[in-house]
Amino acid sequence: MVIAKDNEAVGGVPPYWEEAKLELMKRDRIMNKLIPQFGDLHLRGHHDPFTTLARSIVGQQVTAKVADAAWKKLLAVSPKCAPAQIIKAGPEQLAACGLSKRKTEYILDLADHFKNKRVHTAQWDQMDDEAVIAELTQIRGIGRWTAEMFLIFNLLRPNVLPLDDPGLIQGISQNYFSGEPVSRSDAREVSANWEPYRTVATWYLWRSLDPVAVE
Repeated sequence: MVIAKDNEAVGGVPPYWEEAKLELMKRDRIMNKLIPQFGDLHLRGHHDPFTTLARSIVGQQVTAKVADAAWKKLLAVSPKCAPAQIIKAGPEQLAACGLSKRKTEYILDLADHFKNKRVHTAQWDQMDDEAVIAELTQIRGIGRWTAEMFLIFNLLRPNVLPLDDPGLIQGISQNYFSGEPVSRSDAREVSANWEPYRTVATWYLWRSLDPVAVE
Protein backbone atom coordinates (compact mmCIF):
# COMPACT_ATOMS: atom_id res chain seq x y z
CA MET A 1 0.00 0.00 0.00
CA VAL A 2 1.13 3.57 -0.52
CA ILE A 3 2.99 4.90 2.50
CA ALA A 4 1.89 8.04 4.28
CA LYS A 5 3.13 10.57 1.81
CA ASP A 6 4.48 14.02 2.68
CA ASN A 7 5.09 13.32 6.38
CA GLU A 8 7.94 15.50 7.68
CA ALA A 9 8.08 17.15 4.29
CA VAL A 10 10.44 20.03 3.68
CA GLY A 11 11.37 22.40 0.91
CA GLY A 12 9.55 24.34 -1.72
CA VAL A 13 8.10 23.45 -5.08
CA PRO A 14 10.31 21.07 -7.11
CA PRO A 15 11.91 23.10 -9.92
CA TYR A 16 10.15 21.13 -12.65
CA TRP A 17 6.67 21.11 -11.06
CA GLU A 18 4.94 24.03 -12.77
CA GLU A 19 6.25 23.12 -16.21
CA ALA A 20 5.22 19.52 -15.62
CA LYS A 21 1.67 20.54 -14.70
CA LEU A 22 1.31 22.56 -17.89
CA GLU A 23 2.71 19.78 -20.07
CA LEU A 24 0.57 17.07 -18.48
CA MET A 25 -2.62 19.14 -18.76
CA LYS A 26 -1.83 19.86 -22.39
CA ARG A 27 -1.19 16.22 -23.31
CA ASP A 28 -3.59 14.25 -21.12
CA ARG A 29 -7.32 14.93 -20.78
CA ILE A 30 -7.51 13.16 -17.39
CA MET A 31 -4.63 15.20 -16.01
CA ASN A 32 -6.24 18.31 -17.43
CA LYS A 33 -9.24 17.65 -15.18
CA LEU A 34 -7.34 16.29 -12.18
CA ILE A 35 -4.47 18.74 -11.66
CA PRO A 36 -6.58 21.91 -11.21
CA GLN A 37 -8.49 20.21 -8.35
CA PHE A 38 -5.43 20.46 -6.12
CA GLY A 39 -4.51 24.10 -6.63
CA ASP A 40 -1.02 24.92 -5.38
CA LEU A 41 -0.42 21.59 -3.64
CA HIS A 42 2.75 19.85 -4.74
CA LEU A 43 5.19 17.07 -3.91
CA ARG A 44 7.18 17.89 -0.79
CA GLY A 45 10.48 16.15 -0.28
CA HIS A 46 12.00 14.50 2.77
CA HIS A 47 15.38 16.05 3.52
CA ASP A 48 17.02 13.13 5.33
CA PRO A 49 17.91 9.95 3.37
CA PHE A 50 17.88 7.63 6.38
CA THR A 51 14.50 8.89 7.60
CA THR A 52 13.01 8.55 4.12
CA LEU A 53 14.17 4.94 3.77
CA ALA A 54 13.15 3.98 7.29
CA ARG A 55 9.72 5.47 6.69
CA SER A 56 9.37 3.51 3.47
CA ILE A 57 10.24 0.23 5.22
CA VAL A 58 7.64 0.95 7.91
CA GLY A 59 5.07 1.54 5.15
CA GLN A 60 5.65 -1.69 3.25
CA GLN A 61 2.51 -3.80 2.70
CA VAL A 62 0.33 -1.90 5.17
CA THR A 63 -2.18 0.91 4.86
CA ALA A 64 -1.11 4.52 5.22
CA LYS A 65 -2.89 4.80 8.59
CA VAL A 66 -1.21 1.71 10.02
CA ALA A 67 2.16 2.94 8.77
CA ASP A 68 1.58 6.37 10.26
CA ALA A 69 0.71 4.92 13.68
CA ALA A 70 3.82 2.72 13.71
CA TRP A 71 5.98 5.64 12.57
CA LYS A 72 4.78 7.85 15.41
CA LYS A 73 5.65 5.12 17.91
CA LEU A 74 9.06 4.72 16.30
CA LEU A 75 9.72 8.44 16.66
CA ALA A 76 8.81 8.21 20.33
CA VAL A 77 11.56 5.59 20.71
CA SER A 78 14.02 7.40 18.42
CA PRO A 79 13.06 11.11 18.22
CA LYS A 80 15.87 11.99 15.80
CA CYS A 81 15.43 8.80 13.76
CA ALA A 82 19.22 8.57 13.65
CA PRO A 83 21.01 5.30 12.78
CA ALA A 84 22.90 5.12 16.10
CA GLN A 85 19.70 5.82 18.04
CA ILE A 86 17.82 3.07 16.16
CA ILE A 87 20.61 0.56 16.81
CA LYS A 88 20.68 1.50 20.50
CA ALA A 89 16.90 1.02 20.75
CA GLY A 90 17.31 -2.59 19.65
CA PRO A 91 14.85 -5.14 18.27
CA GLU A 92 12.53 -5.35 21.29
CA GLN A 93 11.74 -1.63 21.41
CA LEU A 94 11.32 -1.50 17.63
CA ALA A 95 8.97 -4.49 17.68
CA ALA A 96 6.92 -2.75 20.37
CA CYS A 97 6.24 0.03 17.85
CA GLY A 98 4.12 -2.42 15.88
CA LEU A 99 6.84 -3.55 13.48
CA SER A 100 7.06 -7.16 12.37
CA LYS A 101 10.18 -9.17 13.17
CA ARG A 102 11.26 -8.83 9.56
CA LYS A 103 10.73 -5.05 9.40
CA THR A 104 12.64 -4.69 12.66
CA GLU A 105 15.55 -6.59 11.10
CA TYR A 106 15.34 -4.44 7.97
CA ILE A 107 15.46 -1.14 9.86
CA LEU A 108 18.39 -2.31 11.97
CA ASP A 109 20.25 -3.38 8.82
CA LEU A 110 19.50 -0.01 7.22
CA ALA A 111 20.83 1.76 10.31
CA ASP A 112 23.97 -0.36 10.19
CA HIS A 113 24.55 0.53 6.52
CA PHE A 114 24.30 4.24 7.28
CA LYS A 115 26.30 4.16 10.53
CA ASN A 116 29.17 2.31 8.86
CA LYS A 117 28.98 4.38 5.66
CA ARG A 118 28.21 1.44 3.40
CA VAL A 119 25.94 3.65 1.29
CA HIS A 120 27.21 6.58 -0.80
CA THR A 121 24.69 9.28 0.03
CA ALA A 122 26.92 12.12 -1.20
CA GLN A 123 27.01 10.61 -4.69
CA TRP A 124 23.31 9.91 -5.19
CA ASP A 125 22.54 13.33 -6.65
CA GLN A 126 24.99 12.61 -9.46
CA MET A 127 23.76 9.08 -10.19
CA ASP A 128 20.94 8.17 -12.57
CA ASP A 129 17.74 6.57 -11.28
CA GLU A 130 18.69 2.96 -12.03
CA ALA A 131 22.14 3.33 -10.45
CA VAL A 132 20.59 4.63 -7.21
CA ILE A 133 18.04 1.80 -7.26
CA ALA A 134 20.83 -0.76 -7.74
CA GLU A 135 22.72 0.54 -4.70
CA LEU A 136 19.68 0.81 -2.45
CA THR A 137 18.38 -2.65 -3.24
CA GLN A 138 21.59 -4.14 -1.82
CA ILE A 139 20.18 -3.25 1.63
CA ARG A 140 17.91 -5.87 3.23
CA GLY A 141 14.24 -4.98 2.95
CA ILE A 142 14.71 -2.40 0.23
CA GLY A 143 13.22 -3.58 -3.02
CA ARG A 144 12.49 -1.63 -6.15
CA TRP A 145 9.31 -0.01 -4.74
CA THR A 146 11.11 1.36 -1.69
CA ALA A 147 13.98 2.62 -3.85
CA GLU A 148 11.49 4.33 -6.16
CA MET A 149 9.79 6.02 -3.20
CA PHE A 150 13.23 7.30 -2.24
CA LEU A 151 13.83 8.67 -5.74
CA ILE A 152 10.50 10.50 -5.56
CA PHE A 153 10.51 11.81 -2.00
CA ASN A 154 14.19 12.38 -1.25
CA LEU A 155 15.91 12.98 -4.58
CA LEU A 156 12.79 14.52 -6.16
CA ARG A 157 13.39 12.75 -9.46
CA PRO A 158 10.78 13.87 -12.01
CA ASN A 159 10.23 10.74 -14.09
CA VAL A 160 9.71 7.80 -11.72
CA LEU A 161 6.91 5.31 -12.47
CA PRO A 162 6.49 2.95 -9.47
CA LEU A 163 4.60 0.11 -11.13
CA ASP A 164 4.66 -1.95 -7.91
CA ASP A 165 2.73 0.76 -6.06
CA PRO A 166 -0.91 -0.27 -5.57
CA GLY A 167 -1.97 3.37 -5.24
CA LEU A 168 -0.64 4.19 -8.69
CA ILE A 169 -2.40 1.18 -10.22
CA GLN A 170 -5.63 1.99 -8.39
CA GLY A 171 -5.40 5.63 -9.47
CA ILE A 172 -4.96 4.62 -13.10
CA SER A 173 -7.83 2.14 -12.81
CA GLN A 174 -10.25 4.68 -11.35
CA ASN A 175 -9.27 7.65 -13.50
CA TYR A 176 -8.56 5.99 -16.85
CA PHE A 177 -10.43 2.65 -16.86
CA SER A 178 -13.63 3.37 -14.90
CA GLY A 179 -12.47 1.12 -12.06
CA GLU A 180 -11.68 -1.89 -14.26
CA PRO A 181 -8.57 -3.97 -13.43
CA VAL A 182 -5.33 -2.56 -14.82
CA SER A 183 -2.25 -4.54 -15.87
CA ARG A 184 1.32 -3.28 -15.75
CA SER A 185 1.28 -3.01 -19.54
CA ASP A 186 -1.88 -0.88 -19.33
CA ALA A 187 -0.15 1.36 -16.81
CA ARG A 188 2.93 1.69 -19.00
CA GLU A 189 0.78 2.56 -21.99
CA VAL A 190 -1.07 5.30 -20.09
CA SER A 191 2.16 6.64 -18.59
CA ALA A 192 3.92 6.96 -21.95
CA ASN A 193 2.03 10.22 -22.37
CA TRP A 194 3.46 11.58 -19.09
CA GLU A 195 7.18 11.42 -19.88
CA PRO A 196 9.42 13.01 -18.66
CA TYR A 197 7.14 13.85 -15.71
CA ARG A 198 5.80 10.48 -14.60
CA THR A 199 6.50 11.33 -10.94
CA VAL A 200 4.19 14.32 -11.16
CA ALA A 201 1.36 12.38 -12.78
CA THR A 202 1.78 9.61 -10.19
CA TRP A 203 1.55 12.15 -7.36
CA TYR A 204 -1.73 13.55 -8.72
CA LEU A 205 -3.16 10.05 -9.01
CA TRP A 206 -2.23 9.43 -5.37
CA ARG A 207 -3.99 12.64 -4.45
CA SER A 208 -7.08 11.58 -6.39
CA LEU A 209 -7.37 8.64 -3.96
CA ASP A 210 -6.28 10.53 -0.84
CA PRO A 211 -6.68 14.30 -1.29
CA VAL A 212 -4.94 15.14 2.00
CA ALA A 213 -1.60 13.50 2.77
CA VAL A 214 -1.60 11.51 6.00
CA GLU A 215 0.45 13.15 8.72
